[in-house]
Amino acid sequence: MAEPQAMLPARRMVLTLASMGAVLMQVLDSTIANVALPHMQAALSASQDSISWVLTSYIIASAIGTPLTGWLEARLGRRNLFAVSVGGFTIASALCGMSHSLAMIVVSRGLQGLFGAFLNPLSQSVMLDIYPPEKRAQAMSIWGMGVMIGPILGPIVGGWLTDSFNWRWIFYINLPVGIISGIVLWFLLDDAKSPLRRFDMLGFGLLALALASFQLMLDRGTQRDWFHSTEIIIETGIAFGGLWMFVIHTLTSRAPLLSRALFRDRNFVASNIILVLMVTIYMPGSVLISPMLQQLFGYSTAQAGMVMVPRGFGMMIGMLLAARVSSLVDLRGVIIIGFLLVGIGQWIMSGFEPAMNSQPVVVSGLINGLGIGAVMMPLNLLAYTTLPAELRTEAASFYSLSRSLSASVSISIMTALIAHNTQVSHADVSAHVTTLALPMLEGPQVQTIGALGGMAAALVDREVNRQALMIAYIDDFWLMMWVCVAALPFVFLLSNSRRKASAEDLAIE
Repeated sequence: MAEPQAMLPARRMVLTLASMGAVLMQVLDSTIANVALPHMQAALSASQDSISWVLTSYIIASAIGTPLTGWLEARLGRRNLFAVSVGGFTIASALCGMSHSLAMIVVSRGLQGLFGAFLNPLSQSVMLDIYPPEKRAQAMSIWGMGVMIGPILGPIVGGWLTDSFNWRWIFYINLPVGIISGIVLWFLLDDAKSPLRRFDMLGFGLLALALASFQLMLDRGTQRDWFHSTEIIIETGIAFGGLWMFVIHTLTSRAPLLSRALFRDRNFVASNIILVLMVTIYMPGSVLISPMLQQLFGYSTAQAGMVMVPRGFGMMIGMLLAARVSSLVDLRGVIIIGFLLVGIGQWIMSGFEPAMNSQPVVVSGLINGLGIGAVMMPLNLLAYTTLPAELRTEAASFYSLSRSLSASVSISIMTALIAHNTQVSHADVSAHVTTLALPMLEGPQVQTIGALGGMAAALVDREVNRQALMIAYIDDFWLMMWVCVAALPFVFLLSNSRRKASAEDLAIE
């Protein structure tokens, strides 16, 4: 890469826009298809069980492809790999939009996930390389805004495109962005290669098997009643067995798929742990709030999206403020303040009630967003400050994998807890619905007032269901608040040193 200080500001800005356009396509497509699934199911004559493979194929392919980013960059060069990934993602998007069968769209989504897996780590590496050290906080705030706001915008944009046009446009919208970004990256991005290494086929096979089984287990767990299903038990066993063998292989192999030097860097390891905990709060919150507003408060998709806008706005402000003070204060203090803000936001959310207006949702979303932005920008910066440049892409791919896996796990756990806690809360609330409290529910009374009594009983049952669901959401918000508290000790494992490590420091083999 050309020296960042020597790069013309106009060229840097164009490369930033192209890189962020590419990564925004990828993060949007991780959630944009969710709202259009019913429309796809009708158009492709698919069952509810089979249409879920539109999401599953994307997730599995993305998880398998991400660890390959560092090795492929060393073989092909960053410019070639970035341009090919953007081009492949764009073509796969066009194929998704043109699909007229379930098999075609599942394969196309798999290709989307595979090519998209490289975009996130490559864009982060490019942003770190094209900006000089004193401006990397600004670069990471720009990159973080794209990565974190994308999943929030996905359902909103997907719902609007599906309602205004049809579901195929959620894929066609990628075409102009992909074409422009690919051309810019090909002509303006300098080529850069890491030292060549032998491809660790065994390590990749074990990791791919573990990731594919794990994602299948998470994606199909709710449908198959989790560990009451033989399929889920087998997938879980394969996932943990494959992961265990991959860890042993990585520790003993002479040339592992993921360099052991990454895991000798304290900042990088601690950043990944904190990232997992933050995503456990951030992603379920983004995913759960919209259906909660629609199910319990009667909001439309557009109204729910508008109420969530302050959350995204808060993230932007939080990242910009953190970037502004990054050179003046200890970044660990900024991260702690961010976690405290997120905890306050979750505490406000634990006080939600069915009779409230939108104000608590807006206020808690804004506070949450400020805290998330204040955590993620310094974290994205500190994760790489003590790593050598030649490990940057490989580190970014593992960082991206940590984020996507923790998002999948946390969403699955929180969704399963809502289903379970709704049943438990329904039983608890129903125990207080007696004929003593509601005399109209007595048999003779119901018979006396006829259909009106039946309607009253139905309304009572509906309200019990509503209250039970609200309690289940509150339980999730409480749990996420305590995750904030659990994350605080890990912040002190971080080093605020801006010293750049060399390969020799980390004893890279």
